[in-house]
Amino acid sequence: MTTVLIVDDQPLQRLGFRMLLDSSPATTVLGEAGNGADAIRQTAILRPDVVLMDIRMPGMDGIEATRRILATGGRSRVLVLTTFDLDEYAYAALRAGASGFLLKDALPDELLAGIRAVAAGDAVVAPAMTRRLVEAFTAGLPRGTGQPQGDPRLNCLTPREHEVLRDLARGLTNGEIADHLGLSESTVKTHVSHTLVKIGARDRVHAVIIAYDAGLVRPEC
Repeated sequence: MTTVLIVDDQPLQRLGFRMLLDSSPATTVLGEAGNGADAIRQTAILRPDVVLMDIRMPGMDGIEATRRILATGGRSRVLVLTTFDLDEYAYAALRAGASGFLLKDALPDELLAGIRAVAAGDAVVAPAMTRRLVEAFTAGLPRGTGQPQGDPRLNCLTPREHEVLRDLARGLTNGEIADHLGLSESTVKTHVSHTLVKIGARDRVHAVIIAYDAGLVRPEC
């Protein structure tokens, strides 16, 4: 059973999410919040598995709320919901530590699957969207050869894990990485899991950010 806190400044939106989540035997709604400050308070009290976080809210927005919730080191993960798939606020929320984002017009099954994935420690970003995130995150980075700059987070990786992380940062799926490196998909999954642990990444999205920040991958010329 996955526990959820719904955060949205629109009462009707919260009601819709609650009705959907309450209809699923796999999820339980622990509470609702109408702004970022209330979300922080309720997360500390209720300790939900997943915080379903709106971005644009009066007072403290979802980005700052996400940053503060995750800064506590608690068990709760954040899944951001946004109206626009290229919303710059969504990218900022991922930088703040959110485990992914979905559009508010996502199908019910997609939202439920996303919540389950985030609760399990995965990231809710499709491969195509990962590529778009990479473009957004790296738009201002200098062009380069993709050589790491001695970032200590990467020092403990094996050569194979470096390759896996590089492909991951380029937005490849596990299957695509397997084809590229001549490995089985199960082996790639194992490498991805070990790599995330070693570099301290919460999920695949966080790993992409770390890879670009560390200089392992640069925008192609």
